[in-house]
Amino acid sequence: MALDLSTLPVPVIGLGMLVVMGIGGAVGQAFRVWHAKRPQRKVHEAEESVAQEGYLLGGVMALLGLLLAFSFGMVLDRYETRRQIAIDEANAIGTAYLRAQFLDEPYRSQLSHVLVDYTANLITLGAAKDNPGPYLAKNDRLLTEMWAGVRAARESALAHGTTTVLLNTFNDVIDFDAKRKIAWELRLPPEVLTLVISYLAITAAVVGYQINGPRGRRAALVLFALIALSITFITDINRPMGARGQDLQKPMLMLLQSLRSQPPQVFDQVPTGGGEAGP
Repeated sequence: MALDLSTLPVPVIGLGMLVVMGIGGAVGQAFRVWHAKRPQRKVHEAEESVAQEGYLLGGVMALLGLLLAFSFGMVLDRYETRRQIAIDEANAIGTAYLRAQFLDEPYRSQLSHVLVDYTANLITLGAAKDNPGPYLAKNDRLLTEMWAGVRAARESALAHGTTTVLLNTFNDVIDFDAKRKIAWELRLPPEVLTLVISYLAITAAVVGYQINGPRGRRAALVLFALIALSITFITDINRPMGARGQDLQKPMLMLLQSLRSQPPQVFDQVPTGGGEAGP
């Protein structure tokens, strides 16, 4: 059965990993105590056993490093994909806003307002961790209004010779909506996370069996804390709406600020020459 930790806060997951490894280490320590009470073996057998246990611990830790590196690589690749889509989508919306200024009224203002509302809703949707449903519904409704506005502005676009570029631009906006929704679902498979957690418990038990004395326990605790911190970071990046996911909002925030500072009336200004006329 795969674990689904998507609804849990990230700090809780980190603490949970630390508890799992602590329990595993305690089990390993208990087994070590039990094993020490058994009849003593010959010296050369004991030395050979210690050497084998050392090799086993090294192999277990190496495999754990590979699993963490593999998991981190997967979530980082998905994060970079979402980041690039956010940048490209912001560029597509900004281009659509500028090309909408070639239309006559009321189509120009209507499409401009829809694009501003659409961008603002995307920002709200990206921050909606608990209940994104209403914002997804508004997202789809605004897309419908957007395309209805493009369809209504067909004659105006034809008169200005911008029909093709207008259709292509707004098509890009709609296409990026689908890409973004798919990218938000690109997460680390629960089966992989289940495997990592199970292996963490086994690794902690092996470490617990190997350590001896207060100094060894302190070193093991530091190791468990570092591993739990790594899992916490991986989990955070894995969530599109997590703390790291807020970095994906920057292109949209910059775009919204730009759109609101340039209402359609700004483009009605006739530019005047800033330099002196030549002879």
